Amino acid sequence: MKHYHDGVILLEVSDPESVWFIAHKRGYEMVWDSISKKSGRHTFALKLPGEVVIWIFPDSAEQVATEGDLSGAGKRFAVVISRFNSFITERLLQGALDGLTRSGVQKKNVEIVRVPGAFEIPIAARTLAETKKYDAIICIGCLLRGDTAHYDVIVNEVTRGIGQSAQETGVPHAFGVLTCETLEQAIDRAGLKMGNKGSEAALAAIEMANLKKAVVGRSSLVVGKGKSRGKNNARKR
Repeated sequence: MKHYHDGVILLEVSDPESVWFIAHKRGYEMVWDSISKKSGRHTFALKLPGEVVIWIFPDSAEQVATEGDLSGAGKRFAVVISRFNSFITERLLQGALDGLTRSGVQKKNVEIVRVPGAFEIPIAARTLAETKKYDAIICIGCLLRGDTAHYDVIVNEVTRGIGQSAQETGVPHAFGVLTCETLEQAIDRAGLKMGNKGSEAALAAIEMANLKKAVVGRSSLVVGKGKSRGKNNARKR
């Protein structure tokens, strides 16, 4: 849906993130960019040639969905980071820590665990998840393709291991492991052209931790109501 004003276009879209990505890739100037911590709804404005400003809003008719917000206050996180390719992983780590801090997570509530390489990330993540001390685990590593099949083997095992750990422990795991063809691609994803994937993983961890809390809390209310009805029925009998 479009609304026109003098030099300004208000546009409602169903997928603001795709529009933002295309605008960012084409180098359009962002004059406003905000994500609601409560709802996660993304609103932004970009300037086009001719001094035309387009405001992008989520479609108001879009079906309401259960989502996790981006507030990390009071939550605990563990970060598992690979020392291999540390010149990349350390940049990812700083991005993750910055994302957590900006979202209200206190430094004392973040534990950093270092492992030799990406292959060791899943076992460390699972060990941390099984303690039930953390709301989410952030996995950080960097794998670069070489001249042998070793890369594909490790990528598959790391991906499978992290996913299996999350599913079997019930603790959200954020995938911040870069799988790149070249060093240049890794550098771009560690704070340059493609942003910092460590920061993105941190935000994903926060959102999933809050989503789990929202879903579990809602389920508890439903179960509680069912029990109450059962008690009332028993009394009637």
